[in-house]
Amino acid sequence: MVKQWNSSFNYETDACQEKDRQIAHKAILEIFGNIHPLSLGLKESIRENSKLIYCKKKHILTNFNEVHKNIYFIVRGGIRTYFIDKEGSDITSWLLFENDLAVSVLSFFSQKIGLEAMETIEDSILLSLSHTTLTKMYTEFIEFNFIGRILTEQYYIRSEEKTNAFRILNASERYLDLLKKRPDIINRVPLGYIASYLGITNSTLSRIRRRR
Repeated sequence: MVKQWNSSFNYETDACQEKDRQIAHKAILEIFGNIHPLSLGLKESIRENSKLIYCKKKHILTNFNEVHKNIYFIVRGGIRTYFIDKEGSDITSWLLFENDLAVSVLSFFSQKIGLEAMETIEDSILLSLSHTTLTKMYTEFIEFNFIGRILTEQYYIRSEEKTNAFRILNASERYLDLLKKRPDIINRVPLGYIASYLGITNSTLSRIRRRR
């Protein structure tokens, strides 16, 4: 269950929650607006239909063999998607942070059971949109279809860049490339997750880090 919490974030009051909601809406509307101008109706629909949620670290957003029903905009914190390979190893497929959209593409858009799970890797503030809501908004707002197409293109570009890194770069180069793109990642993500994301063992990652 997604809960509101506690000490470090101080979300006990309605005023704090409303402030977080305003920050979240401003951020996502700015990202969408940079792709295509938003009508007042679309802005209002996003505000009304998105859900602000607070999740503690290691909260499972969607588990294995479940349908991914929501897409998440990360206001604060981090999310990883992962799967279990045929050897039973936990493999991190994506590491996502502030201003990223987290979605299991195959399961979410087909509304079929997925093979990936999705969990928070930090205490996180997320803005979610359900598949039902997103489909309705595509029907009601033509410009949102264009925004959705561009976001999908960006996802596939990012996915191909990751695939190409595995084809072209060695383990050390993949690690350095990750640090270049996310210099703060070492302080935010367990090394085991980073190693599996890079397709290497923990010991290989340790050797690479010692050589730097």
